[in-house]
Amino acid sequence: MPTTSGNQALAADAGHRTPVRPFLKWAGGKRQLLPELRRFIPERFAGYHEPFFGSGAVFFDLFERRRLEGARCPVATDNNPDLIGCYTAVRDRVDEVIAWLRTLAAAHRGNAEECYYRVREDLFNPARRRIAPGRSVEYSPELAAMFIYLNRTGFNGLFRLNSRGEFNVPVGRYANPLICDDINLRNVAAALQSTAVVLREDVFSSVLGCAQPDDLVYLDPPYAPVSSTANFTGYTSNGFSDAHQQQLRDVVLTLANRGCHVVLSNSTAPLITELYAKNDACRQAGLRAYRVDAKRAINSDATRRGKVGEYIVTNVARGA
Repeated sequence: MPTTSGNQALAADAGHRTPVRPFLKWAGGKRQLLPELRRFIPERFAGYHEPFFGSGAVFFDLFERRRLEGARCPVATDNNPDLIGCYTAVRDRVDEVIAWLRTLAAAHRGNAEECYYRVREDLFNPARRRIAPGRSVEYSPELAAMFIYLNRTGFNGLFRLNSRGEFNVPVGRYANPLICDDINLRNVAAALQSTAVVLREDVFSSVLGCAQPDDLVYLDPPYAPVSSTANFTGYTSNGFSDAHQQQLRDVVLTLANRGCHVVLSNSTAPLITELYAKNDACRQAGLRAYRVDAKRAINSDATRRGKVGEYIVTNVARGA
């Protein structure tokens, strides 16, 4: 593991001078749902696994509240190689990432739209094509900085790939986007280092190979669409289908029957109701589907942003 710099050590010490928070915008990010999710975190757990890591909101919340202390090294998994590559670069070479981000921020201030499309078309997509599948460890600090830059300045913070596997999100309309938050990036690097988190590019079912009884597993998949116009699963070029949702349900059942503490978030789409809320095998495994209100942060129609119903499916008793 890389060594922790002086600034990073300050962020990781008992005082936590500033809070650690997600540095990426991410469709389905869980910051708004944290108050509800905290009610389903068991008092003690042996290890932590998050197979759909995304923005890492739950991981960073557990870290901030010292809930990861004493647990085995967390395992953060995602099948998005850009995401895992970016986290790896921030963890291991944060100062270089920050230096590249500052350069991009200065260029963006000169001509935002021209800078965005030049980075997207001439730099980011060609560079990421040169990285072979499964080799996210080769993500350079420069590439990680471009990933963060496009995320902070692209439309709604989306990460979307076209059928050719190219990032194709248009530029967003932001007056003064925060492109380089160097304090938080250093805090994130310190959190990833101090927990010795395992960052792994892999499919969600890989959690079955490492989760043990009494481990906590939080799963936040791309949500099943509640309507034909609500479908967004373009985090990777392969998408997330109904068959994937069914496979995920089987993974959740296996984990619950193994003795893991399982917490899953999803929409209240009819498919999810059938898979979990009305499923006898889930009830026998001790799983319950709780309907909660969550704030929708990303929608192309601003009038449809607001509170929506979601499921938290878990075998953990709900706390106060």
